[in-house]
Amino acid sequence: MSEAAVKVETETELVKADPKRLSRGRLVWRRFLRNKTAVVGAFGILFLVFLALFGSSILYWKFDDIDTQSFLAPPSESHILGATRAGRDVLALTVRGLGKSLLIGFMVALMSTTIAALVGASAAYLGGWWEKFALWIVDLLLVVPSFFLIAVASRGAPEGDASWIILAVLLAVFAWPLSARVVRSLTLSIREREYVLAAKFMGLSSFRIIVRHILPNASSLLIIDATLGVGYAILSETGLSYFGFGVQPPDTSLGTLIGEGARMATTFPWVFLGPATVLVFLVLCVNAVGDGLRDALDPSSASGGQA
Repeated sequence: MSEAAVKVETETELVKADPKRLSRGRLVWRRFLRNKTAVVGAFGILFLVFLALFGSSILYWKFDDIDTQSFLAPPSESHILGATRAGRDVLALTVRGLGKSLLIGFMVALMSTTIAALVGASAAYLGGWWEKFALWIVDLLLVVPSFFLIAVASRGAPEGDASWIILAVLLAVFAWPLSARVVRSLTLSIREREYVLAAKFMGLSSFRIIVRHILPNASSLLIIDATLGVGYAILSETGLSYFGFGVQPPDTSLGTLIGEGARMATTFPWVFLGPATVLVFLVLCVNAVGDGLRDALDPSSASGGQA
C-alpha cells in the first residue's frame, strides 16, 4: 500500500473515531493549516499587530521625539533604522505608521464588507425598485474615479486627530460595489432554497431572513472579501498618503513615511526602506491569509488538500 493511501486511511479512521472532526469549523481549520504559506502569513500579521500595539512602549524613542544630534543619521545603536531630517526615529515612526495603517485597513474592510453584504443580499431578495436603485448606485461607483474623489474630499475634511476616520469612511464608500454584485449573484441562488422559503412562510421579516438565513450561507465569501479588503485599504491609504491626501502630520502612516522617504531614496535610503519593507511584508501576509481562507472555505479547491 502506498504512503498516500495509508495517510488517507489513517485520517478516515481518525474521523470515524472522533465525529467532532466532521464539523465545518474543524474541516476549514485543518485545510487552512495545510497551507503553509497562509500559516506563515497569519503569524506575520499577528507579529505586526503585536508590534503596532506594544512597540511604542518597548522602544526608547517615541514617534514625536526629536533627537537634535541625529538629523538624517544613518542606522546605529541609538537609531536602529536611522533618523529623519527632523531628527525623529525611523523605527518609532514606522511602528506608529503601521498601527495607523492597520487600523484604517481593518475599519475599511469591516465597513465595506458589511455594506456589500446588506446591499447585495437585500437587492437580490427584495428585487423591484430597490434592486434597480442599488444596481444603479453600484454601477455609478464602479465607473467614477474614486482615487481623485477621495483625494479631493479628504483635502476638504476638517483637520485634527479624527481626520483619518474620515479617510477610512471615504475608502469604505468606494470599496464595496464589486463585492455587492458578487453577494447579489450568490443570493439569487440562495433565496429559492427550502429553508429561506420556510422562514418566509413563517412570517419572518425580510431583514431577519437576510441576516439569519441568507448571509450566514454567504459567510465564506464575506470572510475572504473582508480579509483581502484589508490589503486593498492599506494600499489605497498608502497611495493617498504618498501624494499628501491621506493621514496628515503630525500623525503618520506607512504611506506618509514612504512619501517622505521617496524624495531621499537614493541619498538617505534608510528613511524609505524601513516603512516600505514593512508595507510589502504586511500586504504579502494579508494576501497569503486571504488565499489560504479561500482554499480552506471552498470544498472544490484542490489547494486545501483533502478534508
